[in-house]
This record gives sequence, C-alpha cells and structure tokens, in this order.
Amino acid sequence: MTALMYHDVVAAGAEDSSGFPGRDAALYKIAPGLFAEHLRAIGPSRDVVLTFDDGGAAALTAADILESHGFTGHFFVTTNYVGARGFLDDRGIRDLDRRGHTIGSHSCSHPLRMGRCSWPRLLDEWTGSCHALEDLLGREVRTASVPGGDFAPQVAEAAARAGFTRLFTSEPIAESRHAFGLTLSGRFTIRKWTTAATAAALVNGAWLPRVRQAVAWNAKKFGKRVGGDRYLQLRRLLLGHGHDVRWGDQL
Repeated sequence: MTALMYHDVVAAGAEDSSGFPGRDAALYKIAPGLFAEHLRAIGPSRDVVLTFDDGGAAALTAADILESHGFTGHFFVTTNYVGARGFLDDRGIRDLDRRGHTIGSHSCSHPLRMGRCSWPRLLDEWTGSCHALEDLLGREVRTASVPGGDFAPQVAEAAARAGFTRLFTSEPIAESRHAFGLTLSGRFTIRKWTTAATAAALVNGAWLPRVRQAVAWNAKKFGKRVGGDRYLQLRRLLLGHGHDVRWGDQL
C-alpha cells in the first residue's frame, strides 16, 4: 500500500483561502486541474491511500474531484481550527463523512515539532482531537496523521493511548509497521509542483522519485534536530505563517 500526502486543493494564487496561510503551507497546495491529472495518471490502481492534512475548507473541492474519478480520501482535521476562516466547519466534516471519506485527527493545535512535546501535551493533543471528532460525528475515530512531520516513538504511544489504531507519518516509505498496538504508515509528499507522472510513479513503486523523497526527508529531519528552537525562528523569518496561526509549539 502506498499513501500520498496532499494538503489543500486550491487555485494558484488563492492558497491562503484554505488551510494554514503562509509561504510554507502554500508549497503543499495543489491546483484542482493538476490534482485531476494526478488521479487520471494513477488510474485504476487501488493500492493507494490519498490523504489530506490540516482540514482546510477546500477539502470539499478535493472530495468532489476524488469522487468524479472513483476515489475516496482520508481527511485529517486540526480540531482547534474547525470553523475558523479557511477551515472546515462542523457541517463540512459531517458531509465528508456522509460521502464515504475517512475523517481522522491531525491533533488539536498542529505542533510543528510534535516529537518534542511533553508526554502530557501529547496526550492532550491526541485525546482532545479524538473526542472532538467523535462528538461531532457520533462514532469512533481511529485514524490520525502526525502534524509537522516530526515523529518520535512517544507520539505513536500517545496516539495509541488516545484510542487510535492507525497513524500516518510523513516518512517516505510504502511499508507499514506496528508499534504500541498501532499500524504506522508512511506517506510520500505531494507539493504544488509535483507532476502527474511523478505521482503515478510513486504509487507504482518507481525507485528514483522514492529515493529523492527519502533524501529530502532525511535532510530536513537532520536540520530540525540540529536547529532546535532556532529551526522555528528561522522558519518563521523566512516563510511566514500569517497572523491567524498559533502553532502548537507557541501555546
């Protein structure tokens, strides 16, 4: 099984209309026409999971395009932002669920470095988001994805304590593994410039695009580890994130 990690599906130039604003977030927002090309290129393959992080309002646009090509998606919601400008509201989340898409947690507040959160904080992030979604949908929610791409074993352990059974990471691998009673699944990242041919190649197991993602992933992980608190400061300075965002690291 191969999982692809999308975020928002929005027109070029309108990136701040859905999900988290800012130049960094915009790198992961793909235009609707290109997204449709991705789905056509992936074609009849069903050994793929298409995931969407953050819970931006454009999830409904993504769902329309998915359904027109015979797919469903996994939509991971940052629950502190439900109903905020640019994000899904209660009605939108229920609509996605009714239409057969999977709704999961993307934490409460989206810490950029979740792997460095304290144990009590990890439990709060996972249990709070789980309860909020279950109250909204009236049923169990058992799937989640790690925000910020910052994974550590305690992140998975806390997710399992919160009741999740499957956790998607940002590690670019196709294999799943098991820990703390969870199924841990990696994902390949889709950016705004990712071509349809590359998306299809990732799904079909082509080694070159997968290796490229692994190299980029490990370089970024090393930078986060070495940079420490300066990583967040530099990220904010270079990329910006708008005045409406309070990442979990800043609470």
